[in-house]
Amino acid sequence: MRLTLHTDYALRMLMLLALEPEELHTIASVAQRYRISRNHLMKVAQTLIQAGFVASVRGRHGGLRLGMDPAAIRVGAVVRATEDGFHLVECFDKRRNTCVITPACGLRKPLDEAMAAFLEVLDRTSLADVAQTPGKATRMRRLLTDGVAAVA
Repeated sequence: MRLTLHTDYALRMLMLLALEPEELHTIASVAQRYRISRNHLMKVAQTLIQAGFVASVRGRHGGLRLGMDPAAIRVGAVVRATEDGFHLVECFDKRRNTCVITPACGLRKPLDEAMAAFLEVLDRTSLADVAQTPGKATRMRRLLTDGVAAVA
Protein backbone atom coordinates (compact mmCIF):
# COMPACT_ATOMS: atom_id res chain seq x y z
CA MET A 1 0.00 0.00 0.00
CA ARG A 2 1.34 3.39 -0.90
CA LEU A 3 -0.42 6.63 0.00
CA THR A 4 -0.33 9.61 -2.33
CA LEU A 5 1.56 12.79 -1.58
CA HIS A 6 -1.85 14.46 -1.20
CA THR A 7 -2.67 12.18 1.74
CA ASP A 8 0.82 12.53 3.21
CA TYR A 9 0.55 16.34 3.16
CA ALA A 10 -2.99 16.18 4.57
CA LEU A 11 -1.83 14.12 7.53
CA ARG A 12 1.13 16.45 8.12
CA MET A 13 -1.10 19.53 8.01
CA LEU A 14 -3.58 17.98 10.44
CA MET A 15 -0.81 16.99 12.83
CA LEU A 16 0.49 20.57 12.92
CA LEU A 17 -3.00 21.97 13.48
CA ALA A 18 -3.53 19.47 16.30
CA LEU A 19 -0.11 20.24 17.74
CA GLU A 20 -0.85 23.98 17.93
CA PRO A 21 -4.65 24.24 18.20
CA GLU A 22 -4.55 27.73 19.72
CA GLU A 23 -2.98 29.22 16.58
CA LEU A 24 -4.35 29.96 13.14
CA HIS A 25 -2.00 28.62 10.47
CA THR A 26 -1.65 29.94 6.94
CA ILE A 27 -0.94 27.60 4.06
CA ALA A 28 2.32 29.48 3.51
CA SER A 29 3.46 28.95 7.10
CA VAL A 30 2.59 25.24 7.03
CA ALA A 31 4.41 24.84 3.71
CA GLN A 32 7.45 26.64 5.08
CA ARG A 33 7.59 24.62 8.27
CA TYR A 34 7.39 21.31 6.41
CA ARG A 35 9.40 22.57 3.42
CA ILE A 36 6.74 21.40 0.97
CA SER A 37 4.95 22.90 -2.02
CA ARG A 38 2.56 25.74 -1.14
CA ASN A 39 0.54 25.11 -4.32
CA HIS A 40 0.07 21.44 -3.53
CA LEU A 41 -0.81 22.30 0.06
CA MET A 42 -3.57 24.64 -1.14
CA LYS A 43 -5.28 21.69 -2.84
CA VAL A 44 -4.82 19.58 0.28
CA ALA A 45 -6.37 22.30 2.45
CA GLN A 46 -9.40 22.45 0.14
CA THR A 47 -9.93 18.71 0.49
CA LEU A 48 -9.63 18.87 4.28
CA ILE A 49 -12.00 21.85 4.51
CA GLN A 50 -14.60 20.12 2.31
CA ALA A 51 -14.37 17.00 4.47
CA GLY A 52 -14.84 19.07 7.66
CA PHE A 53 -11.48 18.20 9.20
CA VAL A 54 -10.23 21.78 8.85
CA ALA A 55 -11.97 25.12 9.29
CA SER A 56 -10.94 28.20 7.37
CA VAL A 57 -11.05 31.59 9.05
CA ARG A 58 -11.22 34.40 6.52
CA GLY A 59 -9.83 37.86 6.81
CA ARG A 60 -6.59 39.67 7.36
CA HIS A 61 -5.67 37.61 10.41
CA GLY A 62 -7.29 34.42 9.15
CA GLY A 63 -5.91 30.98 8.64
CA LEU A 64 -6.63 27.34 9.21
CA ARG A 65 -7.49 25.41 12.33
CA LEU A 66 -8.97 22.03 13.07
CA GLY A 67 -12.66 21.72 12.31
CA MET A 68 -13.23 19.21 15.09
CA ASP A 69 -11.61 17.72 18.15
CA PRO A 70 -8.42 15.81 17.25
CA ALA A 71 -9.67 12.77 19.18
CA ALA A 72 -12.68 12.65 16.83
CA ILE A 73 -10.59 12.70 13.65
CA ARG A 74 -9.74 9.14 12.64
CA VAL A 75 -6.70 8.67 10.44
CA GLY A 76 -8.67 6.13 8.39
CA ALA A 77 -11.32 8.74 7.61
CA VAL A 78 -8.63 11.19 6.48
CA VAL A 79 -7.06 8.56 4.22
CA ARG A 80 -10.44 7.72 2.69
CA ALA A 81 -11.16 11.43 2.10
CA THR A 82 -7.81 12.15 0.46
CA GLU A 83 -7.13 9.04 -1.62
CA ASP A 84 -8.71 8.68 -5.06
CA GLY A 85 -9.18 4.97 -4.69
CA PHE A 86 -7.67 1.85 -3.31
CA HIS A 87 -6.85 0.02 -6.49
CA LEU A 88 -3.94 -2.09 -5.31
CA VAL A 89 -4.00 -4.03 -8.55
CA GLU A 90 -5.72 -3.55 -11.88
CA CYS A 91 -8.70 -5.80 -11.16
CA PHE A 92 -9.78 -3.61 -8.23
CA ASP A 93 -10.86 -1.00 -10.79
CA LYS A 94 -13.77 -2.63 -12.61
CA ARG A 95 -13.87 0.06 -15.31
CA ARG A 96 -10.20 -0.33 -16.26
CA ASN A 97 -9.63 -4.00 -15.57
CA THR A 98 -8.18 -5.89 -18.53
CA CYS A 99 -6.71 -8.82 -16.60
CA VAL A 100 -7.79 -12.03 -18.29
CA ILE A 101 -7.59 -14.19 -15.14
CA THR A 102 -9.89 -12.03 -13.01
CA PRO A 103 -12.77 -14.56 -12.94
CA ALA A 104 -10.47 -17.31 -11.60
CA CYS A 105 -7.89 -15.33 -9.63
CA GLY A 106 -7.40 -16.20 -5.98
CA LEU A 107 -5.39 -13.09 -5.18
CA ARG A 108 -8.24 -10.57 -5.03
CA LYS A 109 -9.74 -11.82 -1.76
CA PRO A 110 -6.49 -11.70 0.27
CA LEU A 111 -5.69 -8.26 -1.13
CA ASP A 112 -9.20 -7.05 -0.23
CA GLU A 113 -8.72 -8.41 3.30
CA ALA A 114 -5.30 -6.77 3.59
CA MET A 115 -6.73 -3.40 2.53
CA ALA A 116 -9.58 -3.75 5.02
CA ALA A 117 -7.10 -4.58 7.79
CA PHE A 118 -4.94 -1.58 6.85
CA LEU A 119 -7.90 0.79 7.06
CA GLU A 120 -9.19 -0.85 10.26
CA VAL A 121 -5.91 -0.06 12.03
CA LEU A 122 -6.08 3.53 10.80
CA ASP A 123 -9.72 3.76 11.94
CA ARG A 124 -8.60 2.89 15.47
CA THR A 125 -6.03 5.70 15.39
CA SER A 126 -7.05 9.30 16.07
CA LEU A 127 -5.26 12.50 15.17
CA ALA A 128 -4.76 13.04 18.90
CA ASP A 129 -2.97 9.67 19.09
CA VAL A 130 -0.42 10.67 16.45
CA ALA A 131 0.01 14.37 17.22
CA GLN A 132 -0.69 14.98 20.88
CA THR A 133 1.25 12.26 22.69
CA PRO A 134 3.26 14.30 25.26
CA GLY A 135 6.84 13.26 24.41
CA LYS A 136 6.32 13.08 20.67
CA ALA A 137 4.39 16.35 20.53
CA THR A 138 7.24 18.24 22.17
CA ARG A 139 9.78 16.73 19.80
CA MET A 140 7.59 17.37 16.74
CA ARG A 141 7.05 20.98 17.76
CA ARG A 142 10.81 21.46 18.19
CA LEU A 143 11.55 19.89 14.80
CA LEU A 144 8.99 22.10 13.07
CA THR A 145 10.27 25.22 14.85
CA ASP A 146 13.96 24.45 14.22
CA GLY A 147 13.15 23.83 10.55
CA VAL A 148 11.66 27.32 10.22
CA ALA A 149 14.72 28.89 11.88
CA ALA A 150 17.03 26.95 9.56
CA VAL A 151 15.14 28.10 6.44
CA ALA A 152 14.75 31.75 7.51
